[in-house]
Amino acid sequence: MKLNRKEFLKQVTAAGTGLALTSLSPLDVFSRSRGTKRITIMHTNDTHARIDPFPAGSGSYELLGGAARRAALIKKIRSENPHNLLLDAGDVFQGTPYFNFYHGALDYELMSMMGYDATTIGNHEFDNEVKGFVEVAPKANFPFVNSNYDFRGAPEMGHFIKPYLIKYVDGVKIGIFGLGISFESLVLPHLHKGVQYLDAELIARQTAARLKDRLSCDFVICLSHLGYKYEGSNRVSDHVIAQNVDGIDLIIGGHTHTLLEEPDIVDKHGKPPVMISQVGHAGVVLGRIDIEFDRANRVRRVFAANQSINQDLDKFV
Repeated sequence: MKLNRKEFLKQVTAAGTGLALTSLSPLDVFSRSRGTKRITIMHTNDTHARIDPFPAGSGSYELLGGAARRAALIKKIRSENPHNLLLDAGDVFQGTPYFNFYHGALDYELMSMMGYDATTIGNHEFDNEVKGFVEVAPKANFPFVNSNYDFRGAPEMGHFIKPYLIKYVDGVKIGIFGLGISFESLVLPHLHKGVQYLDAELIARQTAARLKDRLSCDFVICLSHLGYKYEGSNRVSDHVIAQNVDGIDLIIGGHTHTLLEEPDIVDKHGKPPVMISQVGHAGVVLGRIDIEFDRANRVRRVFAANQSINQDLDKFV
């Protein structure tokens, strides 16, 4: 049986201090109330140089994925709604011979062709050392965001990376920032030489407050490469950030290759809840979240409709 073959569709509606999930028909995702705006957020994570679909005999991933099919699906969704964002949560590097030969340059060229709006950097972006990233980063015509790495010792890398950015989509002011995982026991010191990890929770709190309060963003997205959740551990993760940091509306995660068929809603007990979304790895699923805003740019409804990237898309390639 193929992985995640069926599409899902959920509506998130305000319900007291939390969010309630109720099923919808596929047509509902394209409708909107009078006077509202709908923004489509598409996202990937941990694509790991998977340029081609998985070949036959690859188990549950058989014939899934591929950059051409992903591009076709993105184009199709954009034709449905021109007000959209395309985001990535890191670990574009490493995983197939394409990385061994092109060192990530091909991935960034293809992502540029797909029209990505932003990505963060994962631990594998350091696999060819800082200089390896610097050599291929010019192939990306989209920004990199990371708030909790200190690049003062590696300004050649910091040149390509912003702590956050702001996008206006259909009049909605959206703040986007990135968080990277600790290098300890994960990235060898010589690979990240000059780049220092800063406390992700502390930096997230400062950056979210700046975006939401000082810069008056209507909606704040964190591109996280911290990992979804670590059971029995206080290790910082998307769940820890969601529970302990105010001002974030959506966390698009990576690193743990967690496939969530719908966003995880973290109830903050009287404060606005936080959505967490992550779509496995290797580009087999394109994350999709449609957010409906009212006239004051406040979130009114949220729909999730992730889609498997499979052979059905070949007719659009």
